[in-house]
Amino acid sequence: MKVFIKTLGCRVNQVESQAVLERFSAQGHAITQDLREADLCLLNTCSVTHNADRDAEREIRKISRENPQAHLIITGCYAMAKKNEILAAHPTAQVVLKTDLGPALFGGHMDWTVKSHAGRTRAFVKIQDGCDCFCSYCIVPYARPQKTSKPKEILLAEIKDLIARGYREIVLTGINIGNYQCPQTGQDLAAVMPDIFALGGGFRLRFSSIEINTITDGLLAACRAGGQKFCNYFHIPLQNGSDAVLQNMRRRYTAGRYLARLADIRAQIPRAAIFCDIIAGYPSETKENFEESLRFLDAAGFAGMHVFSYSRRAGTPAAAMEQVPDKEIRRRADILHAKDKALRAAFAQSLVGTEQQFLAEEATASAVSGVLSNFQRAVVKGAHPTGNFMRVKITSAQSGVCHGVLF
Repeated sequence: MKVFIKTLGCRVNQVESQAVLERFSAQGHAITQDLREADLCLLNTCSVTHNADRDAEREIRKISRENPQAHLIITGCYAMAKKNEILAAHPTAQVVLKTDLGPALFGGHMDWTVKSHAGRTRAFVKIQDGCDCFCSYCIVPYARPQKTSKPKEILLAEIKDLIARGYREIVLTGINIGNYQCPQTGQDLAAVMPDIFALGGGFRLRFSSIEINTITDGLLAACRAGGQKFCNYFHIPLQNGSDAVLQNMRRRYTAGRYLARLADIRAQIPRAAIFCDIIAGYPSETKENFEESLRFLDAAGFAGMHVFSYSRRAGTPAAAMEQVPDKEIRRRADILHAKDKALRAAFAQSLVGTEQQFLAEEATASAVSGVLSNFQRAVVKGAHPTGNFMRVKITSAQSGVCHGVLF
């Protein structure tokens, strides 16, 4: 067959699509970038916001319009959250749960391992799936309720293979990676990390997003023991800095507990860059709550934030609440975006004069760009090969980007 795969949404979706692509290729099928010539079209969807829903529906209509003869398979969070609506509008489509994708496509289990990420020096490895937290605003637990983890033996083999193929940075990803637990040994993420660090080859390990209440003392000790093989970077969802709002959101921590854990991280991982997610305009967030949240952000010392405007997700508890007016959501989001820009600029400036580990990713005749261990974007003068680590000295920072020279 000729197979067309379209991916929307998060890194987890991207890894899953890559795994499916590689499985199809291994069976002799051709992967095409032209949906009009495909025999099978696979759409891997997202549903984290109403914009993600809109994007998914637009892609479904486009595939149905431009290649009505193709076998259309729709998977991902939007497919699970809106299965009945999709089938009513597109009765010839097939909606498949991620857990059923392997049997539906290949007649067997999918372990979601990958061998490559085209055009990248970083490789993303899915170690975990599913969430049962049921935060009041989130659709993900309804779409991915079953928690699963990749067996340690398969995980280590996948990472070892990626390192051998030249990938210098391994990013562990999942829906909630802190909930990782090897199904064979029962080992958690902290227990598995020493085995990852023991793998040969020059590489470093980075976490994708990880929840604050899963960052245990044992996990921090394992990170510290990794030395330079562990990236001094954490992306930790916050969502709000007001205890009243956090409680309504059904988040499993208080602002004080979150702040205390940040102090623990910084004590164990020197000069760690810590980023967060934050939601503007959650239904119960009053203007006073918002101001309280801004004060928390000032105290936390983040290197940057990912700002999300609250998006009403049908079927979640927050959707039934009185909503903040759209204009007010936009006002709060604008304030948070401005704060994020200032935080990123200040963090970049704080690195001037320091020596950093740099992974070269994209080159021109006069410079190479890439990321530091702390995920700060940087540009280094001179013609240098990509895919290698370099020690650089940061000489300046402009518009949130560091500039440096070989150290």
